Amino acid sequence: MTAHILLVEDEIKLAKFVQMELAYEGYRLSVEHDGLAGLIAARELHPDLVILDWMLPGISGLEVCRRLRIHGDKVPIILLTAKDDISDRVAGLDAGADDYVVKPFSVEELLARVRAHLRRTQDIDPDIRQFADLKLNRRTREVYRGTRLIELTAKEFDLLEYLLAHPQEVITRDRILEKVWGYDFMGDSNIIEVYIRYLRLKLEANKEPRLIQTVRSVGYVLRERSEGVISG
Repeated sequence: MTAHILLVEDEIKLAKFVQMELAYEGYRLSVEHDGLAGLIAARELHPDLVILDWMLPGISGLEVCRRLRIHGDKVPIILLTAKDDISDRVAGLDAGADDYVVKPFSVEELLARVRAHLRRTQDIDPDIRQFADLKLNRRTREVYRGTRLIELTAKEFDLLEYLLAHPQEVITRDRILEKVWGYDFMGDSNIIEVYIRYLRLKLEANKEPRLIQTVRSVGYVLRERSEGVISG
């Protein structure tokens, strides 16, 4: 699954180089060149990871860290800086940075640190639901199929979230109706089929492999392959 990285770096050449290397690795990038713009982007875009220069115009990277942490943002932050004293490292970590990379740095080292922090985030983030190349963020209510952002209605999102919470588990229509629409729902009896069709049209808009499979006379299952099920 492609992660979204926010890079905040005022050295234009370095920013372009890091952006190119991260994009080559398949990450989605947003780039800002001053502290205030970086802080706003972090709050509005909800990236999976932030790479943040210490010395920035406007407000410093250290202050950006502090403000994000004060507001409860737990996004992993890698601080880039030429400062290499122990006291500077301690200041950066105390401000809320998760990691510290000293300039000049090896791009291989930076990429390794990015991968490590993203692995930890994916393991512990309760707001992320992920299966195959499908990713749902409950906090931002965003859904991605690979790098493609998918716009869903509120009910489509709720249905997909429930399926993603039970991957490779056959879920009956009655159970879906109760959990997603409520036990007292009195609408159309085929409402689930209608919304499954809506989801498939959006999730498979670029002819991606089907993930929501139909289990005849029972319900549905989120599964990459359809052995033993009939997809309708």
